Amino acid sequence: MSLVTFLGIWFVREAGIELATVGLAFLCENLLRGLLAPMFGALSDRVGRRPLLLAAALANAAVLPSFLLVDGALALFSWSFAMGVAGAVSMPVGAALLLDLAPPARRQSMLALNYTVVSVAYTLAVSPAGYVAEQGYGLLAALSSAGYLVVALLYTFGLRGVLPLERHHNDQAFFNAAIFVLRDKAFLAFAAIALVFPFGMGLVVFASPLFGVDRGLGEGFIGLVLGANSIIVALLAVPLANRMEPAGPFRWLGWAALLVAACFACYAGIPHAGAALVAGTVIFSFGELVFSSAVPAAVARLAPAGRRGAYQGGWTLVSSFGMGSALFCSGLLRDAAGWNGAWLFYAALTVAAAVALFMSRDWFLRRTERRQA
Repeated sequence: MSLVTFLGIWFVREAGIELATVGLAFLCENLLRGLLAPMFGALSDRVGRRPLLLAAALANAAVLPSFLLVDGALALFSWSFAMGVAGAVSMPVGAALLLDLAPPARRQSMLALNYTVVSVAYTLAVSPAGYVAEQGYGLLAALSSAGYLVVALLYTFGLRGVLPLERHHNDQAFFNAAIFVLRDKAFLAFAAIALVFPFGMGLVVFASPLFGVDRGLGEGFIGLVLGANSIIVALLAVPLANRMEPAGPFRWLGWAALLVAACFACYAGIPHAGAALVAGTVIFSFGELVFSSAVPAAVARLAPAGRRGAYQGGWTLVSSFGMGSALFCSGLLRDAAGWNGAWLFYAALTVAAAVALFMSRDWFLRRTERRQA
C-alpha cells in the first residue's frame, strides 16, 4: 500500500505519462479487479479460501515491482491489466475468511481489528516510503514485493488445519453464484450509495498526494500526513467498532459520509496546502473509522447463507470501481475546474450520499432482519 500511494506521482513525473491517462489505467485495473472478484469469491465458497490467497500473494510479488519497466501508455495499461488480475482475489476472499472465523455477533469488531492491523502496517511504511521515494523507487518496489512473499509464507505455514466454510444448499456453478449478487436489489441499492466511501478513499490515497505535489509539498511530508491518518484509525477502530456494533452497521454510515465531505471541503477551503492536507486527512480518518468496518459488515448481513464470498466479491467490484475512478475523475476535473472546484464537487456529492444513507438505513435494517429470519 505504501508503494501504491506514490505510484501516481511516479508515472506522471518519472515516466512522463499524462495524469488523465494514469487515472484511466488505474480505473481499468480496478474495474478488472472488481469484475473478477465476485467469481474468485464464489470459487472460494466452493474450494476454500487458503489456496486462492496463497496464489494471489505470489502473483502480486511477481507483478507489482514490474511497474519500473513502464515507459509509456501501452506498458502502463499492460501492467495495470496484470495487477488487476493478480489483485482480484485478496480483498473478497480475505474478507470472507475473516467472516468465516468470526462469531456472527462480533463480525464488525473482527473487521475493525483487521483494519487496525492494516493501518498499523501502513503507518509504519508510508512515512519512510515517502522519503525512500524521494531517493528512488527501485528499493520501494523491492520491499513491497518482499512483503507479499512474507504473506505467502504466512499463508503456507501459519494458516494450518481445517478452516470453517459455510456452504450453500444449492450447488450451482460458481459463475452463476457470482452473478447472483448482481441481481440482488437490496445489495445494489446499498452499493450505489456506499460507493462514495471507496471513491473518497481513492481521492485521499491517490489524488491528494498529487494535489499536495502541485501545491509544492514534498512526498516525505505527504507520507507523514497519510501516516498520521493511519495512526488515528489504528488507535480508535476497534473500541469504536465495539461501541457501534450493537446498533448494527447501517446506523452510523450517514455520519461517516458527512465527515468525508468535510475532508474535501477542507482541501478546497483552506488556503495553505499543508494545513489543508493535514486538516482534511485527519477529519477523513474519523469517517474512515466508521465505514472501514461497517460497510463490509453490512454486506455480510445482506448475504444469504453460503454466499459470503460471492457478496464480498460483489462489494469488491463496487469498491474497485470507486477507488479506481477517483484518480481518473480528478485528472478530468482538475483540468476543467482546478483542484478547488474538484474538491467542492466531491464534497457536494458526498453530502448527497449522506442524506441517502440517513433516509435508507431503517429500510436496509428491515431487509437484513427478514433474511436472517
